[in-house]
Amino acid sequence: MNDDRPLIYKYLRHDKKFPHVWCGGCGIGIILGSLIRAIDRIGYTKDEVVMVSGIGCSGRLPVYVDFNTLHTTHGRALTFATGVKLAKPELKVIVIMGDGDATAIGGNHFIHAARRNLDLTAIIVNNNIYGMTGGQYSPTTPYGRRASTAIYGSVEHSFNISQLAVCAGAVFVGRGTVYHVRQLDVLIEKALLKSGFSVVEVISQCHTHFGRLNKLGNQIEMMKWQRDSAIPVEKALKMKPEEMEDKFEVGILVDREAPNYLEEYNKVRQKAKEAAGLPVESKEEKEENERREASDRH
Repeated sequence: MNDDRPLIYKYLRHDKKFPHVWCGGCGIGIILGSLIRAIDRIGYTKDEVVMVSGIGCSGRLPVYVDFNTLHTTHGRALTFATGVKLAKPELKVIVIMGDGDATAIGGNHFIHAARRNLDLTAIIVNNNIYGMTGGQYSPTTPYGRRASTAIYGSVEHSFNISQLAVCAGAVFVGRGTVYHVRQLDVLIEKALLKSGFSVVEVISQCHTHFGRLNKLGNQIEMMKWQRDSAIPVEKALKMKPEEMEDKFEVGILVDREAPNYLEEYNKVRQKAKEAAGLPVESKEEKEENERREASDRH
């Protein structure tokens, strides 16, 4: 039976207090909308989806949705997500992280999740600062920009999250903004459908801390900056480095094929069984593999 109710009724937990905890004008609500629309278009059931998050403003996102959810410790969302995927490979595991959560204390987990090509989708909200804990600088705070712990400007150079994911081995990497909502919807949908480690970096605004400390204006002005600074990947390839200064690429940075970790691990299991003279595939494993293949085709 089709559920024709508005998406807000289909996917949000109505026993949670609304309005949400995010500041007025925060982009995380926009990201939540894009994620819900992508899931709805693909047709995942609520029981098929697991959302895992760490600590931070973005860590509150799974709290509001009626999926299987896991709110974990700071920087460890990918480790919990890995355990869920290995235990229940048929589930679609989505990991929500902020720039500090994913690339500071969670940076090593991020690199190795990409290297292993774990079958997870990581959505990283990049607002260039630690928002929830008071505006400290993060690994993506641009050089020279102010934060509550860098009152004269950060002396550290920032990570390029998307390029880091590409170099570490992620099979799908996209970057969007909360201004370009339709593009973001498509990027998240493509990431969810990709087998292997997929990453969507979303440029968002923290006007409460980053905008205020760096005199970048209110949330509307910061979103206009996203509009004016985002360059499609295809166009950026034709531009000179000096033309890309203070700008960034949006779109699909990489989309490639590679065996995912679960596929490779299952091959090892089969070899071990053969060496021990055991049946290569039990009835239960055959049924599980058939379900997994059907899920991948879906």
